[in-house]
Amino acid sequence: MNRVSGSRKSNKQHQSCPVHHRENLIRLGLNMKHVDYVIGLAGNPNTGKSTVFNNLTGLRQHTGNWPGKTVTRAEGGFSYKGKRFKVVDLPGTYSLLSTSTDEEVARNFILFGRPDVTVVVADATRLERNLNLVLQILEITDRAVLCLNLMDEARRNHIEIDVRALSRELGIPVIPAAAYRKEGMQALTGAVEQVAAGSYVCKPHRIKNHSVKLNHAISVLSDKLAGEFPDLPNLNWVALRLLEGDDSIIGAIRSGELGSLTTGVPQAQSQTQSN
Repeated sequence: MNRVSGSRKSNKQHQSCPVHHRENLIRLGLNMKHVDYVIGLAGNPNTGKSTVFNNLTGLRQHTGNWPGKTVTRAEGGFSYKGKRFKVVDLPGTYSLLSTSTDEEVARNFILFGRPDVTVVVADATRLERNLNLVLQILEITDRAVLCLNLMDEARRNHIEIDVRALSRELGIPVIPAAAYRKEGMQALTGAVEQVAAGSYVCKPHRIKNHSVKLNHAISVLSDKLAGEFPDLPNLNWVALRLLEGDDSIIGAIRSGELGSLTTGVPQAQSQTQSN
């Protein structure tokens, strides 16, 4: 693990922590009262993500809709080491390239809400397919944990995964788990707390094979985006999506919605399910 050493480095890490972007999270519909950290829970469909969510939050869950969307969301919370964590269960999605409303919701939350930690739940029996989403998420956040779920099924199918090597390659904590059996949940909670608090500094894998011309185009377009949307995070990622012809990003810029995602998304009305 990469540990933070020295008070100066620790203070710098704290100042850049996404917890200071609470206004964005509030505008995305979250009640931020009495919360120390916000955790986004992402993953492909059928990876056991809901089981992980239920294990983390127990009965402290709420349901409602995302602002302006018919997509249902669940959120809950837990306490660990004296800190309060809000967990937001994002729609199951195979990609962040926004070809569906579910993908758009997940992408916007990670990109514009900037949760303190994004936990990606992956199916250990189909790891190669699941890594597509993991790598996309690592393009837009430095603070992530991979929950390698269904490890019991992987063992049953004689699938062996070098968890330490995978963690080194991805640059984030990788936690083996079998959520249905509640295996690995304590280790997952600990990893989430370490990344949120900054005691584990992620160094995520990033694609670095862009050509010189593409990097120049991204830089020029990022500068223009910064002038038009000064509060917009992850400018390079947004610029690359534009260059790739992402219709949802292009439409959001033309309509002005892209700016509203960081300056005025209405608050959702959550409905208490249980306490």
